[in-house]
Amino acid sequence: MTAMAETSPHRVVIVGGGFGGLQAALALRDAPVQLTLIDRRNFHLFQPLTYQVATGALSAGEVAHPLRAIFKHHPQVQVLMASVSEFDLEGRQVHLAPADGLPAPAPIAYDSLIVAGGSAYSYFGHEEWRRYAPEVKSLESALLVRRRILSAFEAAELERDPERKRAWLTFVVVGAGPTGVEMAGQIGEMAGDTMRADFRTFDPSGGRILLVEAADRLLTSFSPSLSAHAARSLEELGVTPLVDHTVVGIDDEAVTIQARDGTTDRVPSRTKIWAAGVTASGLAARLAERTGAELDRAGRVTVEPDLTLPGHPEVFALGDMVRVRGRDGKPELLPGVAPVAMQQGRYAARVVRERLRGIPAGSFRYRDKGNVATIGRARAVAEIKRLKISGFPAWALWLGIHLWYLIGFQNRVLVLIRWGFSFVTRGRGARLITGETRDPHLRSEGPEEVPAEEPERAASGV
Repeated sequence: MTAMAETSPHRVVIVGGGFGGLQAALALRDAPVQLTLIDRRNFHLFQPLTYQVATGALSAGEVAHPLRAIFKHHPQVQVLMASVSEFDLEGRQVHLAPADGLPAPAPIAYDSLIVAGGSAYSYFGHEEWRRYAPEVKSLESALLVRRRILSAFEAAELERDPERKRAWLTFVVVGAGPTGVEMAGQIGEMAGDTMRADFRTFDPSGGRILLVEAADRLLTSFSPSLSAHAARSLEELGVTPLVDHTVVGIDDEAVTIQARDGTTDRVPSRTKIWAAGVTASGLAARLAERTGAELDRAGRVTVEPDLTLPGHPEVFALGDMVRVRGRDGKPELLPGVAPVAMQQGRYAARVVRERLRGIPAGSFRYRDKGNVATIGRARAVAEIKRLKISGFPAWALWLGIHLWYLIGFQNRVLVLIRWGFSFVTRGRGARLITGETRDPHLRSEGPEEVPAEEPERAASGV
């Protein structure tokens, strides 16, 4: 690759403040470039811990960090809160749309563009299920799930009908990847340990927690022996894994589950959580349309070995929204985990730096450092190369890795203190029902309530 034309300064635009985009920005913050980071949120979210927000183990502010605070000492870095509406690859401009009612931003010109749009959960063509079974990939949805889980226990305390009480105390998690396993384990700990003595009309440990997985085992990215260990650990926490089962229907009051033999079972449940399947950001399809790059069924765009788009060496795409073309010309799908996006972000930044110096860039190579997933208190599994670890050692490893990669020194300290306190006391300090209290999903059957005049609120907040 020849050196880039000299400009003063070289303009780099990064779309997305997630793991890939943030790592690219951090690697370029001291480079001789003018850097613009665009995200529709004003914070970086540490997604591997959002499920702990959803289960009251951590607060929202402990897993998120303001993007502007990260770059406040780097005046050449500008952070814009906006959404991307269009890519003008020929004119080398990114057109933006306002976010959350803010003023409309002007188009941003670039010399190098790095797009890290990420992914979202896929409901496999059933978008109507989203309202009944929210996911925990975003901070907003994690807070919604927390409200529904805690409200279900509160409703069970008030409910007098045994059948409806059982429905409130039945939790269904769809998808047994790391997020689903971690989510089900946390609910099991809440019901069987944290809140066991909190209620008077029922025993929370008697609740039912179902983990539904279409594959023949949990955690398919791990070895079968570790999958089996995870299943046993979940059962000890009161979770029932249902492998070889598929969800075929979800409504406000129940989940319909189909077994491998075709038989179906309608399970009354008022709390459903989705953790199955992903689809790429819509930005991938836009880039594919403008460059002629291939798209797969999940909406991922195929990039060249150096993560650039065909015919546009100045445009990089990375993270969950891409497949990387290998040496043999065939697209390779890398794991949809944070380390992949982080390594790709740092690689794209290195390519930009090397091109400015006239140095040819090699192909991207992912270095797999292993997998780790937590199940509950002192329960986890880890697989590093040929080494398989489970139990407390794997859990301690999981804690260390997540503290290391968490953004912000203050967040690391707060999370460490919170985890230490929870380990000793078995408590959860963020078990708060906040936000919209009139969630239609939480309405119970019974006589219509006559609303009283709403009193003036003295204060508001999360």
